[in-house]
Amino acid sequence: MRQAAIFDRLGDKRSPIATLTRDYPAGHVIPSHFHNRDQLVYATWGVMTVRTSHGAWIVPTHRAVWIPASIPHSITMSGTVAMRTLYLQPRLARTLPRACSVVNVPPLLRELILHACMFPTLRNTVRRQSHLVRVILDQLEFIQTVPLQLPRPSEPRALRVAEILFADPSDRRPLTQICKAVGASRRTVERLFQENVGMTVGKWRQQLRLMQAMRLLAEGAKVTHAALESGYSTPSAFINMFRKTLGTTPACYFRSDPRGR
Repeated sequence: MRQAAIFDRLGDKRSPIATLTRDYPAGHVIPSHFHNRDQLVYATWGVMTVRTSHGAWIVPTHRAVWIPASIPHSITMSGTVAMRTLYLQPRLARTLPRACSVVNVPPLLRELILHACMFPTLRNTVRRQSHLVRVILDQLEFIQTVPLQLPRPSEPRALRVAEILFADPSDRRPLTQICKAVGASRRTVERLFQENVGMTVGKWRQQLRLMQAMRLLAEGAKVTHAALESGYSTPSAFINMFRKTLGTTPACYFRSDPRGR
């Protein structure tokens, strides 16, 4: 996120919700930009990685990322991605946080998003569209977050450790050895991670490996290859972590209909 972010201004200030429907090829990158509206970015198919100066969020199929207005972000596509986005007037969804987060998209909200994306904007002056806005906001009020975030440390030594791990998620070197390479003790780095990102280095590394494996699966890799390339000792260890986080196995999760709508 070091490059200058582009301000992508959305017109039609009167509409409570504007929409965007785009399909992207594997590897496509939307460079750093920000909007004058809050947005809910939903993947009907594929995996997206959203990055800001504060971290990275992995957004698999049936999940969405909530990005408040004015936050610079880039989006990278893993595999073919069918993206459906709702742009909301700032703070229209009052219960959602003023920070990025990955959220579950239950079946009803999914259908509402797909239906809303049939219109460029939703206007309060059109009765059916006004009703649709109210139902979407009602669904967003009870939306659940998903732990698919990789926060970025700000302290220089913790950041260097994070960068080493990020460069090679399959690196199985002991943490003590990695800490020595940045001139800090393991105890110091553990403390810095807790203070900076609110989790242990082990948990951060676990999140990184899960996110890397999901990106590889979205690009067509087999489960065994994705698991080993992401640093898991065995495919079963990865499958157990995947099930714990997303409630199903990788094979079942990525068997969804790739056509989206």
